[in-house]
Amino acid sequence: MVKVGLQINATLENICELKTCHPEYAFFLKLKCTNCGETSDKWHDVIENEHVQKTSRTPDGFNFYMKCKMCSRENSIDILEGTNDVYTSEDSGKFKTIVLFDCRGVEPCDFSPRTGWIAKSSDNGQVFEDVDLSEDDWVEYDQKNNTSVGIYDFKSNFIKLKK
Repeated sequence: MVKVGLQINATLENICELKTCHPEYAFFLKLKCTNCGETSDKWHDVIENEHVQKTSRTPDGFNFYMKCKMCSRENSIDILEGTNDVYTSEDSGKFKTIVLFDCRGVEPCDFSPRTGWIAKSSDNGQVFEDVDLSEDDWVEYDQKNNTSVGIYDFKSNFIKLKK
């Protein structure tokens, strides 16, 4: 079992908080089998409040389960409960871990942010729901504060965490 953290980095303009619509948010990941090294060419969605039951040893199931096409190894991922974090204006321009995955036999190697983000404007401004970061940039107008808001240069990476 390996714990992997998803880190994000973005430049926030007049945004004080950026977060996912946890626990319904679908993390779209490309995965690599740790047994044979096969990397998926399609995106897989991992959602914390969805479970797939595969064995009697795992009565609660997994958030994601797959069998490797190349080596037939059974692999799973769970989102560790309570690890979703908020990316704030203080984090702007720096990488910050926003969620942890418990990976068994497979590790994420790419992340597609897509839709489902929530951005809160600075100075007690508007809350924007279902923000789409598919293009790595997002721009809107906060009518409450009469100012433009934006998320720019969205990047992500993964880090392995020690036990």
